[in-house]
Amino acid sequence: MALLLRRSILCGQLGQVLCPRGSRHLMRMNLAQPVRKISSHSAYVTKSSHYTIIGALVGTMTGLGLILNKQKLSQAKEASTSNEDETPQGKGPVYTMEEVSQHNTAEKGIWVTYQGNVYDITDFIAHHPGGSQKVILAAGGALEPFWALYAVHNTQHVRDWLEEFRIGSLAKDDSSHHAADIKDPFANDPARHPALKVNTKKPFNAEPPMQLLSDNLVTPNEIFFIRNHLPVPDIDENKYELEITGEGINTVTLSLEDLKTKFPKHSVTATMQCAGNRRSEMNQIKMVKGLNWGAAAISTAEWTGVLLKDVLRYAGLDDSSVGKTAAQHIQFEGADHDITGSTYGASIPVNSALSSEKDVLVAYEMNGVPIPRDHGFPVRLVAPGVVGARNVKWLKKIISSKEESLSHWQQNDYKGFSPSVDWDTVDFKSAPAIQELPVTSAICDPPEGAVISADEGEISLKGYAWSGGGRGIVRVDVSLDDGKTWHVAKLEGEDKLERAWAWKLWHATLPLPEGKEALQICVKAVDSSYNSQPEGVAPIWNLRGVLSNAWHRVNVKVEHEQ
Repeated sequence: MALLLRRSILCGQLGQVLCPRGSRHLMRMNLAQPVRKISSHSAYVTKSSHYTIIGALVGTMTGLGLILNKQKLSQAKEASTSNEDETPQGKGPVYTMEEVSQHNTAEKGIWVTYQGNVYDITDFIAHHPGGSQKVILAAGGALEPFWALYAVHNTQHVRDWLEEFRIGSLAKDDSSHHAADIKDPFANDPARHPALKVNTKKPFNAEPPMQLLSDNLVTPNEIFFIRNHLPVPDIDENKYELEITGEGINTVTLSLEDLKTKFPKHSVTATMQCAGNRRSEMNQIKMVKGLNWGAAAISTAEWTGVLLKDVLRYAGLDDSSVGKTAAQHIQFEGADHDITGSTYGASIPVNSALSSEKDVLVAYEMNGVPIPRDHGFPVRLVAPGVVGARNVKWLKKIISSKEESLSHWQQNDYKGFSPSVDWDTVDFKSAPAIQELPVTSAICDPPEGAVISADEGEISLKGYAWSGGGRGIVRVDVSLDDGKTWHVAKLEGEDKLERAWAWKLWHATLPLPEGKEALQICVKAVDSSYNSQPEGVAPIWNLRGVLSNAWHRVNVKVEHEQ
């Protein structure tokens, strides 16, 4: 019993280590009182005997969980097709990664791997202090990528705790690992973080989990949303060349070193959003063509490089020469291409490219490091406040032109239309290409379908808000009753009304309405031009599912004690 008590209290205290911000979800019984160390195994107990008794009760429950866990181990041994073997990780059944991946739901059990071992954490999922939504992201896979994001996990007593759930070892020669098909054009794509919610693998398109998105004003590179149209090129930075040519330009070629040494270095923190962000909400009205993005095809980074206007002026194009050449657009071509050799391309107006107020970059760093391959290594265009589709990655060519880019993605995609337009009547020439995006916001936490205890007495909400064109966010309104009553959220981020390239994060803690068993939470943002979001999706539905910015809604349940 003493051992079970010690282990149970360790699990409780582990909550604050795993996720300090979410510890209140686990420590309802004040187990987080001043503590004293009682063993060299890093177990802790509260000073108060009252809480120790509660801890004993929890310990009994956890002890039962450990017993059940041992039963699962026995069942797992019988179920495994692998033989028990002596491994560097220890004695126990050996599992393939394929076997582990099948245990990714509460019904099948939640298994994870760490440093060559396999763990069944089914019994812990509901008690994870950061909420089950985060820890379940690793279900059926490896813990290492997630613990890398939350370095506080990397402590001895957390690892000691994890050992309690060990059921075996991972096969050395994992049968689920296969060599990449060398004929596959995507075979050389980079590795990606497993937390990303994948829309398509080839080309790779993925968004971060909503519950991670609003944790930081600047999104970690590993979970920044990825929008690829073609295979990711593998470019040698020492051989990289950027060509600048076109109307009024003396054609020049710049190396990466030239960009770093011939021009002033400039940094901009900017949010980037896919035109199809929140497309899934339009699909609920009527199916559209395009990736089924949730509300997380948006991220923010600090971009560093050189101003596009400096590069253009170096090549001979400036405000005075534009009038002489009649150049209206600056086109961009990427190094990514299809099997025919056609490359991804886009363009922005020449006035934006040359403006001192637009902060358009030829960037080579992302959050203080070289831009990762998925995001455009070694150089990409960053046009703050402009739809992600124009922020061309793997930038290899800049062209001054009288015309927009002739690329499919500029001429026949990423345009908005009336809800009455369908694929039989659409005329892509009749609509301008999307540049600046409209104001939007979203609820990141709680997630859809979350269960809130009425005993809490309150509900905490958080999310993001952003508007294109550098328009700052002046207010975020949240409602617990689908817009009948509103509350003003608190904002986090730079207090700018112009050249506000980065999003604002918002949060609010509101009292739970009495007697309610369900809540429909919604949010709307207002930008510095007093643009606000439309109430519903239907009036802004369009056949490509772009520009989806209606009030964002999340439905949650309120659980009352019987």
